[in-house]
Amino acid sequence: MTVFLHVALALLGAPARAASDAALRQAVVQINFVSREPDWSQPWQYDRQHSGTGSGVIIDGQRILTNAHVVADSTYLTVRRSGDVKRWPVRVEFVANDGEIALLKVEDPDFFKGVEPVAFGDLPYPRDKLSVYGFPTGGTELSITEGVVSRVGAVSYAHSGRKLLAIQTDAAINPGNSGGPVFKDGKLAGIAFQHMTSPGSENIGYAVPVPLIRRFLEDVRSGRYEGIPALGVVFQELENPEMRRAYGLSDDATGVLINSIQYDSSAWGVLKPGDVLTRVAGVPIGQNGSVTLRGDERVDFGHLIARRQIGDQIEVEIVREGKLVKLPIKLKALVELVPGPRHDVLPSYFVLGGLVFMPLSEDFLRAHGGGTHRLRSIAGEDVATPERTQVVTLSQVLAHEVNRGYHGWGLQPVAKLNGKEIGDMKAFVEASRHPGGGRQVLEFENGMKAILDATAAEKAMPEIMARYGVGRDRSADLP
Repeated sequence: MTVFLHVALALLGAPARAASDAALRQAVVQINFVSREPDWSQPWQYDRQHSGTGSGVIIDGQRILTNAHVVADSTYLTVRRSGDVKRWPVRVEFVANDGEIALLKVEDPDFFKGVEPVAFGDLPYPRDKLSVYGFPTGGTELSITEGVVSRVGAVSYAHSGRKLLAIQTDAAINPGNSGGPVFKDGKLAGIAFQHMTSPGSENIGYAVPVPLIRRFLEDVRSGRYEGIPALGVVFQELENPEMRRAYGLSDDATGVLINSIQYDSSAWGVLKPGDVLTRVAGVPIGQNGSVTLRGDERVDFGHLIARRQIGDQIEVEIVREGKLVKLPIKLKALVELVPGPRHDVLPSYFVLGGLVFMPLSEDFLRAHGGGTHRLRSIAGEDVATPERTQVVTLSQVLAHEVNRGYHGWGLQPVAKLNGKEIGDMKAFVEASRHPGGGRQVLEFENGMKAILDATAAEKAMPEIMARYGVGRDRSADLP
């Protein structure tokens, strides 16, 4: 009986749904890209260019919405509409690498003729039905897959490393789907951006949800993209009752313990290590660091920050030395001692007597086989301070007679140069201008030293650079 009822409803509703589906199909585009990423192990050069495809969707204002990773480091982009063979040149208007969203613009208005921009919906609920449109591998024409919302929560975005709100679905999301629209009842619920590939995982795909897309569009109204704010704290959960009592909290109190604060972040100068953060913008924080999203759904409390704009002011409630305190915080961009994955930027580097120095980053670690245990420890635990905003690291040694004895060295964080403590790349460059007693004296965190004859090292640089194809001894961001 149920089966026949469904078939009858499908037949009666077919003409209206077909028209709606046709409009949705026309609004979906395939994006062809050519990109070239910098070589984070040889920072003065690029890797080989590569090409691929992604998906996108036309929204109001004759704009195309897609993922940031589809257009990151791109050198050439074209788009084509579903059912068409013509490719149209397109440019990136705005890109949010932190939030996996980009806005593209086709200059020729003819591209948009006969296309109705998609309407935005709301954040879907678990078990809501979704349709994913796009151009995944396996064919050249538009593909449509269907599924349901498995959950809504904060996940790590692979492109940026940020933990942000996402829609999880069992609808098939495959390479090429990236940036394609995810519809609920004919309205945009999000754009597909990644799927889980770890052993044992099946049918786990993710979409950037509409609330983050709306936040992005509001952000770029000023004509530039500012970014997604962050609090800038390292915290621990307070599920242990004795921990709560030790900080003057009742047994049923909620909140998280602030352990450290990133220098120049939103929380710098406002919060202190040892504070218990109990509320953000009036929303109570659970002992595990989560807050209520809707009903019984919970999400990481960072979502309360990430959904706002840089420059917004919010109120936080803390318990400090047993007293409840309310404090205003002006939101800033994410600050990290060791930045996560970066895109559309060139690496920073400096070559001193053939020794190549770079700031530690996730890109650096990836390019150097994951780095050493010490470097990974710094990346996972340390925070920026007024004295140290970058971890200047010896990447490698370009072998030459002037640096003999150090040829196998690399992956060592620098402590001092010529007696000066090094807190960032610019400080390193400045210290190199003042050799002591005619020598460049390097001291590393592990206690090892490297000493170069300053005059001989400078004289050898043209030969070293020519031998290894280094165009400049430093990146353009350094003095």
